[in-house]
Amino acid sequence: MKIAVLFGGNSSERDVSIASGAQIAKALREGGHQVLAVDTFRGILSDQEQEALLARGVAQAPPNERDLQVIRAKTGAIVQPSYFVDADIVFLALHGGTGEDGTIQAVFDAAGICYTGSNHIGSAVAMDKDLAKRLLVAANVPTPGWLMVPTDLDLAIRELGLPVVVKPNKQGSTVGLTVVRRAEELEEAIAEAYRHDDEVMLERFVPGRELTVGILADRALAVGEIIPKCSEIFDYQSKYQADGADEIFPADISPEQTHLVQRLALRVHRALKLRDYSRVDFRMDEAGKFWCLEANTLPGMTALSLLPKSAAAVGIAFPALCEEICRLALNRSAQGTTDEAQ
Repeated sequence: MKIAVLFGGNSSERDVSIASGAQIAKALREGGHQVLAVDTFRGILSDQEQEALLARGVAQAPPNERDLQVIRAKTGAIVQPSYFVDADIVFLALHGGTGEDGTIQAVFDAAGICYTGSNHIGSAVAMDKDLAKRLLVAANVPTPGWLMVPTDLDLAIRELGLPVVVKPNKQGSTVGLTVVRRAEELEEAIAEAYRHDDEVMLERFVPGRELTVGILADRALAVGEIIPKCSEIFDYQSKYQADGADEIFPADISPEQTHLVQRLALRVHRALKLRDYSRVDFRMDEAGKFWCLEANTLPGMTALSLLPKSAAAVGIAFPALCEEICRLALNRSAQGTTDEAQ
């Protein structure tokens, strides 16, 4: 196959996307495929540039806003068909922003370009946390209570309690997220979240264990547990810095709990109209109840990311996972169902 791996993007998760894209390209190339590595900012990369990206890793903090503004000014170039006209498929390794909110997916659908993962509808729904939670409630999936800003902050504290999670409504990798423990810190946390999005959510904090479930081809993979080392939550540094967290696959929970959270993850995947693959994150409270935090339509895809670890725990190696994601998209394209969720 000739595969164009598209990565970079213009969101705060750009560094993470580059790490995903570089490793996907390497794995697919080692599998014998012809791979074109495309950065949304710089275009097609040489072999030397790709090797440099693999060695760079993810910085301790996301890119600053000034750098992102420069990147956003040029990102429109990715829609030029010359990048993709000869490719059998585009492997989307974008995270956050227009790469994960359905914008790129809609452009590719309109252009008839075959790409991996969820379509524009599922991508947009999952990225908008407020909308996704409404659908989860309708699907009888427990999710922590929430309110959208602006709201009466005293009322919010009475309803949601303290601590409370303050986060951008459409952002990933916990960028802009704060766990607020004192009422006087709430306005500052809201201002920080607004730096990353034009909508802000207040969410009830659920103490307990952090779990994640990978989904592939409408099948729940291994359940994993994340134990952060840098802070009490799985924040940006815990996710992407060496030894930032212990990630245990399979999680040390009972078979009954495993089956229950896997069923909930599949219900989330279907309720949000996702397709091919996703990763669904939960908290398990002290009573053993599972609370869905969010679904990721384009989760991290380095060999050490959570979805690949979830797949590896059931015997699917990273190169095979990348190939399976491509196969699912190609099969759907051959059947003429590029605009429909599975």
